[in-house]
Formats: sequence, C-alpha cells, structure tokens
Amino acid sequence: MSESTVGEIPMGRRQLLSYVTGGAIAATTVAALYPVVSYFIPPGGGGAGGGTTAKDKAGNDILVDKLLAGAQPSSRVISLGPTVKGGDATYIVINDQKQIGNYGINAVCTHLGCVVPWDQGSQMFKCPCHGSQYNADGGLVHGPAPQPLPLVKAEAKDNKIVFTAWTENDFRKTDLWSDPKPYWVE
Repeated sequence: MSESTVGEIPMGRRQLLSYVTGGAIAATTVAALYPVVSYFIPPGGGGAGGGTTAKDKAGNDILVDKLLAGAQPSSRVISLGPTVKGGDATYIVINDQKQIGNYGINAVCTHLGCVVPWDQGSQMFKCPCHGSQYNADGGLVHGPAPQPLPLVKAEAKDNKIVFTAWTENDFRKTDLWSDPKPYWVE
C-alpha cells in the first residue's frame, strides 16, 4: 500500500450505490421543482434598462424610424412585447403627431384571450370572438369583456421601442370601467 492510502477504507458497492441513488433523487427533485420555483421568480426584462424591446413577427427589433416612415397618424401597430396577463402581443401607439406614444396596449381580449385587431376606420379594437370593443386607448366600451386592455409604458430608445411595466393609475375612463387602479399589476 502506498502512503496516501494508508488508513483509508476503499468505497464498497453499497456506499457507491447509496451515493448514486442519492444523486439521482436530488437531480429528480431539482428538475421537478425548477418549474415551480421559476413561476414565482419574475423573468428578466430582456433589455438593458429592464424593459422588453418590441419585435416584429420574425422576432427582429422594430426600428422607430422605419415604423414611423410607414405609419399613419393615430394608428396602432402590433408587435411582440412583454407578457402581461396571458399574452405578449402589444400594440405600439402612434399618436396624432406621428410619434410613438408613451404607452402600449396589450392586444389580448380580457374576455377569453383572443387577439383583438385594431380597426383604423372606426379607431377601435374589435374582438372577433365575442364582440367586445375597446376605444383607441384600450378602454372598455362594449362587453362581454370585463376589463379594459392592459397597458405598458413605451419609450423610444436608440431607435428601438422599449416596453416596461405600467404601474401608474389607469387614465382611461368609460361607462363600463372607471377604476384607476391597474388591475394587471399584482
């Protein structure tokens, strides 16, 4: 026996199987708990400032100069944005001066989750599934939807549009909704 092994007892089969079994149980437990733990930890924003950059259908960043060059005043342009209450399709607001608005509107109907298209002619969002209607700001005008469309902050940074969480009071008031507390903020 060499000097380094004097006094050491070699690992037996039982001890080895015990370590392997313990490792397998630990790995299975971690794998099973990962989705549960990640559900409770909010995801990173995806942008340098904690926001989410608006993307087109192909997943490319939407560039402000190109968007505004082809946009109409008072229009809404759909993008892939932050996940808010079950959806990540978000409308970019183009205001009357043909500039990016300071908020974006989540495109998912609060009734049953359909994507609500923008109707430029009537200046309204009209849900094709069950007829809910929202005004140009996403305020609830006609049910069966129970709530207005959620808002996000929108800001042009480095020729890109960055969405961040909306935490201020809801500025939209309609006959069907007047609660200033943003229900989508938990």
